[in-house]
Amino acid sequence: MAMTSSSILLLLLSGLSSKSHAFTVSATGSSAACSQSTLFAAKDTPIDLPSFSDAEEYLAYMEGVSSLPLGFATGSGKGTFISKEAPSLGKLPIRATVIQLTEGATESWAACFTSNMFPGAPVKVGRKRLAEGQKIAALVINNKVSNVCSGGDGEADAELVCDAVASSLNLESGKVVLPSSTGVIGWRLPAQELAAEVVPDAIQNMQTKSVLNAAKAIMTTDRFPKVRSKTLSNGARIVGIAKGAGMIEPNMATMLSYILTDASVEKKDLQRILSTTVDESFNCLSIDGDESTSDTIVALSSNQIPDNVDLEEFEAAFQEVCRGLARDMVRNGEGTGHVMKVQIDNFAGTKRSARFLGRHIVNSPLFKCAVAGNDPNTGRLAAAIGSYVGKYMPGADVSTMSLTLGGRVIFENGKFALEGDAVEKELSQHMKDAEFGDSTDYPPHQRFVEIGVDFGDAGGDMSVTVFGSDLTKEYVEINADYRS
Repeated sequence: MAMTSSSILLLLLSGLSSKSHAFTVSATGSSAACSQSTLFAAKDTPIDLPSFSDAEEYLAYMEGVSSLPLGFATGSGKGTFISKEAPSLGKLPIRATVIQLTEGATESWAACFTSNMFPGAPVKVGRKRLAEGQKIAALVINNKVSNVCSGGDGEADAELVCDAVASSLNLESGKVVLPSSTGVIGWRLPAQELAAEVVPDAIQNMQTKSVLNAAKAIMTTDRFPKVRSKTLSNGARIVGIAKGAGMIEPNMATMLSYILTDASVEKKDLQRILSTTVDESFNCLSIDGDESTSDTIVALSSNQIPDNVDLEEFEAAFQEVCRGLARDMVRNGEGTGHVMKVQIDNFAGTKRSARFLGRHIVNSPLFKCAVAGNDPNTGRLAAAIGSYVGKYMPGADVSTMSLTLGGRVIFENGKFALEGDAVEKELSQHMKDAEFGDSTDYPPHQRFVEIGVDFGDAGGDMSVTVFGSDLTKEYVEINADYRS
């Protein structure tokens, strides 16, 4: 796609942004109009998103921060298929999304994939592309069927869809297309339907304005689309999208996430930054403790902003985009009504072990249920911590450990500090204030159930923050009826 220097300048200027702020929109009066106009004028996302009064307001904000970096186009298409494994379900809907590098294939891409021992066929294909040093010109992502351990040849099915994308976009071959799939495990990918019907529809809908259509199209049981973006001092943009609401406890990847940038970054730098960032963001969350077979995160650079990039600035912005997406994924979790934020300090061990302790806390079914009911049953919190330390750190000194909930000390010197109805009410109110409903289709606020675990003087110097969700009836209902 040819562009004049003046058109590039205009695009760069339109992407520049003043500092973003967290705004709370008033319900009435001129202050509401002022606040809303400022809210919708935002071009980048702060780490803590603003508050929103409804889904319409959230989507309007998302549209404002979703401008694509230079050199990218996205399009989504729809179709139907009949599952060979469950034909009685009849025709089922399926979507595919194509993300194209409009100025040609790039060597500047990086990826991390699931460590699950039963990876999906697209993960296997992606690993081969990465190992071979293959350039990438497009991504293709389908929902509904994950193409994992299915009958037939899953890799051949994935390659057939890649070939269809290459043919429609006049690319040299399907080898420059990277596939991803999400959905039901064990079903065969309807590759013929995707290749003949859905991919051509997606190509027809290609546009270069916004990534929001792609963020919406890759959703499965997600409650709302997730977009994070930052603009660098030289005008380059980093824009990320993600999907994932259940079967989420990533390990060396996330569910599905795609980070697009027009900053000129070498492949080795992009892979290093991605790998480091994944550890600090997506590996620090858990919704239900189950690691997917399809986890994939891909970073792509179109290299359309030729100015030298400040790698430190780029890495900091890249990390903020990923941390924001990780938070959004937990808040968007299936049936999630509260998000827990666990801060672990003075831990005597590795960061990996500290993360596992945090996950053990947020994955405790008893504690998750207590949080869902706004019940400050702090004994369940202490039991979860004691269980992990007893199993995996039997020699640890917990004599100086203290626990906090909502900033209030609830445990220290080996004893609880919970006497009186006032404390019970305060802790329960903290949980209620963080609640946002288990079926909302937008994130009304960014509050957390704040949990602190400090090992004190007898501990070490490691700190980590882990995010997790509660466990509600809505989560059970969604996963009891997932395939239909």
